[in-house]
Amino acid sequence: MGRIVLCLQIFLLLQCNSCDSTQSKYTSIFSFGDSYTDTGNIAIIWSAPASDLLVTKPPYGMTFFGHPTGRISDGRLAIDFIAEALGLPFLPPSHSANESFLQGANFAVAGGTALNQTFFVENGDHFSAPDNVSLSDQLGWFDAMKPSLCNSARACEDYFARALFFVGEFGWNDYGFMLLSDRSVDEVRSHTPQVVGMISAATEKLIKEGGKTVVVSGLTAMGCATGNLVLFESQNEADYEPDTGCLKDLNSLCRDHNLQLRRALTQLNGRYPGVRIIYADLYTPIVNFVLTPERYGFNGTDGALRCCCGGGGGRFNYNAIMPCGMPGVSACANPSAYVNWDGVHLTEAANHHIADGWLKGPYAHPPILSTI
Repeated sequence: MGRIVLCLQIFLLLQCNSCDSTQSKYTSIFSFGDSYTDTGNIAIIWSAPASDLLVTKPPYGMTFFGHPTGRISDGRLAIDFIAEALGLPFLPPSHSANESFLQGANFAVAGGTALNQTFFVENGDHFSAPDNVSLSDQLGWFDAMKPSLCNSARACEDYFARALFFVGEFGWNDYGFMLLSDRSVDEVRSHTPQVVGMISAATEKLIKEGGKTVVVSGLTAMGCATGNLVLFESQNEADYEPDTGCLKDLNSLCRDHNLQLRRALTQLNGRYPGVRIIYADLYTPIVNFVLTPERYGFNGTDGALRCCCGGGGGRFNYNAIMPCGMPGVSACANPSAYVNWDGVHLTEAANHHIADGWLKGPYAHPPILSTI
């Protein structure tokens, strides 16, 4: 039962200083991804009434916005800090009504997968992404929006040449749904080429649309996520990394995914030499936070692996049946001292550090601002 609840939570729950806009060559941002990047689509398109979504309830949004916005954090996401740094507004969810998307749109949605839902059905998995929110679906939403942005092939090519495309994290839900269907890590790992292939194909499509800069995020350290540390708890000490205390097999899966992704992006860049394909490392910063939390301003005792908002108490403060947003579940007094917000997602403070590392280094190759 705990695994079912966590799966549901993944997609239900599931400052960089602003630079002068004249310094940026980008006039818009178009973003894709899962709950790490979703700025509110899940709250708009979810089939249940918005009032039933935990992410639409306090304390979500408590740090920056002062109220829930559909972002699965206490405040801003990495994509928000990137927009601020480029002098652009926060990206509106693509499903927003009465919005102008000329300066960008966010197609990311919590629960998003690289693989299509049909894969999980044919693979016999018990869990899959809700409401068809795969990367292919998000690209379809982008295609449907294009006529409102530019009116000819040449105009679109020129317009998107000045846009920053951001392909946020994909893989967590793909691997998570398979793991929650009682598949071994090794079996899940066998599908990594398919997951990476979908991300690479999406990146190439955006380049063919005219994109000259595409940022592609790697996979985070799933073995360090609070919820996974509780869900996949082991009595065998050998199952944990000695230096981080994170789950060894899950982190190994993520490192393999990231290695294959970087190789695919390098090959893609070779075919499009005039395009900047930026690999955004989401694994290394999480591990760094865990190894030396005080260096980044996090609490050295609880801030690295314990979640801020949860009803679990104990070492990790996580309980799958008492998640953040439920009545009686409160947040810590100082979210900025924590890396993990709700067991799966990151605090604004962690997102801030990561975004800085993507904008200026050392977590992006090359940094987004390196040629601006």
